[in-house]
Amino acid sequence: MATLWFKSALLPEGWAENVRLTLEDEMITSVEFGVVAGAADERHGVAVPGLCNVHSHAFQRGMAGLTEYRGMKADDFWSWRALMYRFLDRITPDDIQAIAAQAYVEMLQTGFTRVGEFHYLHHDPMGAPYSDLAETAGRIAAAAGDTGIGLTLLPVFYAHANFGGAPPAPGQQRFLNPLDRFADLIEASRQVLKALPDANLGVAPHSLRAVTPEELKDVVRLAPGGPVHIHAAEQTREVDDCLAWSGQRPVDWLLDHAGVERRWCLIHATHLTAQETAALAARGAVAGLCPITEANLGDGVFPAADYLAADGRFAIGTDSNIVIDPAQELRGLEYAQRLGLRARNVLATAARPSTGAALFHGALSGGAQALGRSSPERPAPGLAAGSPADIVALDDDHPSLYGRSGDALLDGWIFAGGLGMVKSVWRRGEAVVKAGRHRHAEPIARRYRLTLDRLLST
Repeated sequence: MATLWFKSALLPEGWAENVRLTLEDEMITSVEFGVVAGAADERHGVAVPGLCNVHSHAFQRGMAGLTEYRGMKADDFWSWRALMYRFLDRITPDDIQAIAAQAYVEMLQTGFTRVGEFHYLHHDPMGAPYSDLAETAGRIAAAAGDTGIGLTLLPVFYAHANFGGAPPAPGQQRFLNPLDRFADLIEASRQVLKALPDANLGVAPHSLRAVTPEELKDVVRLAPGGPVHIHAAEQTREVDDCLAWSGQRPVDWLLDHAGVERRWCLIHATHLTAQETAALAARGAVAGLCPITEANLGDGVFPAADYLAADGRFAIGTDSNIVIDPAQELRGLEYAQRLGLRARNVLATAARPSTGAALFHGALSGGAQALGRSSPERPAPGLAAGSPADIVALDDDHPSLYGRSGDALLDGWIFAGGLGMVKSVWRRGEAVVKAGRHRHAEPIARRYRLTLDRLLST
């Protein structure tokens, strides 16, 4: 048993002062507020619940910053993808584990306590399955175990290069599985996750480009009750190709044909009509937004103001892991709206006039839903008795937090902070970050550097 005392803590019912959390068996067993710190209490500044990162391609952490060089042609998402395919052709299972561990350390150090790994790098560089179908899934699980982050594994089904079942491209050979082998991969991944205390499993049909309607139905059946994640409407070319194939836009098609409901997470969903925006919000699904990656790739701007006005649910992800920081993702979401609409505090509401609080609570609730950690019957985990002890302590001596209280703390973290504002993190009651550093940061960084030495020298 351990007791943590905080000057301020964000509880489900709101902010409280002088809060003691009692931790036992990986859970919060009691919450007291208005209490004086005791001799046995470990004292800290500001406590908030850990956030969910709903969309990560961990291996792409290794190529962050390597595509910021303009070629002979105009660059866009598709030229970036060609470079990404060249990078992944070199990666071994050992590399996947080393790069993922570095990414997961950075997630924990910035306030993410669970990650949804959208995992599609299944086979060897020639496209042949490893003798263990779940070899690379096992490496992702090992990286999660090494770092302590919570894992929702989302094995990706990928079969085609474009709408209508077009043959896959050469660069996609490491992703491909027929349905029967993908079903075996799902079961093997389920076994791998048994080594982690609270991991869970979903499925990720990559996109409507990569699956046929019949395959989509079969893939979703492989995760009864589990999360379903899919890329949708990230690029205008994708929308145009979908219209040419089906006469409908991607999100419109999914809503009409795929049974989208609250366990679905549509990643990006950037290019929506007003009708699609309202309809997606009404389904109770989650829009998985990755503002830093979307800006980096020139995707466009999600219609967040209209979507949230329709009570749409959202979550954030780090996608290509260029920069790993939930505060920057949330800041980017709001700033894109401000630039497009030429207004301020766009995503604040009458109920939550603090923009930071509106963003944080939206991402907290939507993230838990998207990663299968909440349901209509079970509220999202938080700083409450009976919840996992996934706790983030902010440095209240930081210049952007000092002297603040209540929602102003969230505003300071999201809009005026930077890396280093997170001081401590507990995952299921275990201290994994202290004084801003992950407990295994150095050995994991050494292994990562050795991996990059080899990858970038060939």
